[in-house]
Amino acid sequence: MDIANEGLERQRAKRKRVARMKKMIVSTLLIFILITTCVMTFLVIEVISLQKQLDALTANMAVAETVEDTEEMVDDSFLDNVYLVDNIDNIAEEGDIPLVYLTFDDGPSENTDAILDILDDYNVKATFFVVGQDTEIYGDEYRRIVDEGHTIGMHSYSHNYSKIYQSSDSFIADYNKIHDLILDVTGVDTKYYRFPGGSSNKVSNSSMSVFINYLNQEGAVYYDWNVASGDATSQAFTADELVDNVMKDVVKYKTSVVLLHDASNKDATVEALPRLIESLNEAGAMILPITDDTTIIQHVSVVQ
Repeated sequence: MDIANEGLERQRAKRKRVARMKKMIVSTLLIFILITTCVMTFLVIEVISLQKQLDALTANMAVAETVEDTEEMVDDSFLDNVYLVDNIDNIAEEGDIPLVYLTFDDGPSENTDAILDILDDYNVKATFFVVGQDTEIYGDEYRRIVDEGHTIGMHSYSHNYSKIYQSSDSFIADYNKIHDLILDVTGVDTKYYRFPGGSSNKVSNSSMSVFINYLNQEGAVYYDWNVASGDATSQAFTADELVDNVMKDVVKYKTSVVLLHDASNKDATVEALPRLIESLNEAGAMILPITDDTTIIQHVSVVQ
């Protein structure tokens, strides 16, 4: 009996040890699952949070790039199809010597020196309607335009349509800022102006007459264009096509004001410039800078 009882006790003790081991294993597994679940939950929350931050950062970068592009390099592709209102007095007649004014908007830029070098090589003077740039970087280009006998005019400071045309006050502030920059850097009290988008632009929410009247009060003269090279659309045309676009239209007018662009992404314009000058010379045109004697080319009538 003692032996039987002793065996029974050992079996009971063994079952208890097995039961404790099972309990420990189950408990360990449960704790492991609980910890893993918590860690996974934490990681999921962190991933979601990081994704939201990344999305916000990406959105902010996109907005910043859009603002920068708007202020520094607005896509002016719509300008290619904007021309002078019919002016019968400017229609070329047989025997007329074409007067051609090459005008460069949006500079100074990384391409300004190359453009000036080409103009110097051909002894040609042009007109630069400039915007506001960092004078620490582009001060020499502003001065070089003037020092080499070209005409310098205003094309707004910011080139941001929504800001410039927001109100009369915003236009005046922008006008004074670019005027004073040119005066301070070059010493030229320029009175030549080109509206961003032209005087016939469809961007302004205000009547253009408000801004035209202000220019009249300041004694400033605004110039549009009646010949577009097509370079307003980035990389839309080859250099040869830009030349052809100009040459097919300059023959129509006694006075042609040609729209070109001086911007860092206008390499085709730089490439086209030598052939354009040569083609104009072969056609017997006189290439001139805008002066007080230049026939005024405007898309809309001057408002008094």
